[in-house]
Amino acid sequence: MKIIIIGGVAAGMSAASKIRRMDPNMEVTVYEKGGFLSYGACGLPYYVGDYNDDYRKMIARSRETFTKMGIKTFLRHQVLSVDADRKEVLVRNLENGQEWKDRYDKLMIATGASSVVPPFPGRELLGVHVLKSMEDGIFLKEYAKMPEIQNVVIVGGGYIGVECAEAFLSLGKKVRILEAAPRILTPFDEEITALAQEELVRCGIELNLGEKVEGFYGDGLYVKRVKTDRGTYEADLVIVAVGVRPCTEFLKDTGISMAKNGALIVDREMKTSLPDVYAAGDCILVHHEVLEEDSFLALGTVANKCGRIAGTNLAGGHEQFLGALGSAAIKVCGLELGRTGMGEGDAKRLQKDYKTLIVQANDHPAYYPDPTPITIKLIYEKGTKRLLGAQTCGQKGAVLRADVFAVAIHCRMTTAELGMTDLIYAPPFSGVWDAIQIACNAAKG
Repeated sequence: MKIIIIGGVAAGMSAASKIRRMDPNMEVTVYEKGGFLSYGACGLPYYVGDYNDDYRKMIARSRETFTKMGIKTFLRHQVLSVDADRKEVLVRNLENGQEWKDRYDKLMIATGASSVVPPFPGRELLGVHVLKSMEDGIFLKEYAKMPEIQNVVIVGGGYIGVECAEAFLSLGKKVRILEAAPRILTPFDEEITALAQEELVRCGIELNLGEKVEGFYGDGLYVKRVKTDRGTYEADLVIVAVGVRPCTEFLKDTGISMAKNGALIVDREMKTSLPDVYAAGDCILVHHEVLEEDSFLALGTVANKCGRIAGTNLAGGHEQFLGALGSAAIKVCGLELGRTGMGEGDAKRLQKDYKTLIVQANDHPAYYPDPTPITIKLIYEKGTKRLLGAQTCGQKGAVLRADVFAVAIHCRMTTAELGMTDLIYAPPFSGVWDAIQIACNAAKG
């Protein structure tokens, strides 16, 4: 049995490792377009910002480790097309241009997603960049060290954009975020993003909301300015972080089922619509437990879980993915934000009969030093008080409390049940009634 895996970062290598643990006799071949395997791409902004001085710390397992496991890996090799009828892939060696066909018994697609760069004039100028791959991170870390790089403009106020803003701020750069929407971090609700916006401004980041980029301009070689519908701003470096798109264009002639954005449609076992073809990672839609629909969730947690399940099933198992909640977190300078389940916009779109509640409570009692407030927003079902979503924001302790809400939502708990759950109490960590319980017990039917 020969299994080919296209993509060797999160989902792909999780699958390869699981296959090898389940069946050491299977032949596993991985083709990876980039130059690195099995790394944590979520760490890239922190590497660029000098929180980490060695990119190798982001690599979960080395190529040598996979080789010892009996997994064949080919770096800088791109799969150009798939012939599902003949069970063949067309592969190109990106270093010498050689092409050949390789046959599989089962195939896994784990090609992830690429950064979207709109057709702005001047996007080809040096200094206009994205941060998606390890190669991007290594380049930007060195590029930012150049003394002439002083003004950094971030196009996009999502997770990557905000993380990049903090990274370059930590390097002593003057940073500006340009966001076309009226607020940043739109997976969070408005009450939470307002706190994040205040924090960015407090720390010295220029924040331009509701402002659309029209183009990049320079001296013919390097970018020097960014023009928007409201003004022009100096820029020695531009990071475009306006979103990602699944890397599935090479499959368009296979007839495989795709969503409008190109994400592959899979079942709970990670099977695609093509026989013996599985997929996982940022190139698929996944089942959302609370929304009860397929969603595009480009999250490392989801990619690794789905990769592991795909590996199990490629090796002959029948494990199913329970679903995701879109649980995510971000550090915004001195604040941490966490979210899980539905946002209020989701509840409105799905016409849920819901209520919301916003509560602020300290992370621990005032009689222990340095208590700080945590803001919690709950979204819950009217009448039953079943939890549908939760968002948290605070200087410390906010994100891990969002994890408690994720477990509660997964278990279909009500606010009343969570409000009386036996949580830990000790003055350095929480009050006798934790902030979670204070919020839940304030929820009215």
